[in-house]
Amino acid sequence: MVLRSYYISKYSELIEMKCPTCQNNSTRVLDSRPVDDSRSIRRRRECEACGFRFTTFEKVEEIPLIVVKKEGTREEFNREKLLRGLIKACEKRPVALKELEDLVSEVEKELRSHGVSEVKSEAVGEMVMDRLAKIDEVAYVRFASVYRQFKDINVFIDELKELLKREQS
Repeated sequence: MVLRSYYISKYSELIEMKCPTCQNNSTRVLDSRPVDDSRSIRRRRECEACGFRFTTFEKVEEIPLIVVKKEGTREEFNREKLLRGLIKACEKRPVALKELEDLVSEVEKELRSHGVSEVKSEAVGEMVMDRLAKIDEVAYVRFASVYRQFKDINVFIDELKELLKREQS
């Protein structure tokens, strides 16, 4: 990882970056460090003409991940929307926000690792429910009841039986 960071740092010094103050193209990198779990790089720069120091951030531009809904509509994957749903399912449960944020990150990472630009909402829901069942069973049932749109008590009971089967195996 250090070698990669060094290579990027050396390469970035060759890229012309305009000074925001005097618009001169000659700036140099004073400091580079990875941020956001090494998904971006923070650079401290100095203009060689006027001496102004400023910070830039480099981040890989990710291709939008599109979720195809049950009715066929499409929308961009939204981490915050998923997290809000999980928080609602875990209301008054002993589940830390960090656990839910990690769950969302795991799901997004797995989805992006498949290298596809579109994913069915059913696949996202199943990935979330598999992970949530390991964290809190009550939250799992709450999430499943909304996600699967339980129509009556029998469907709800069937889901509970399925959860018990998984727990016993």
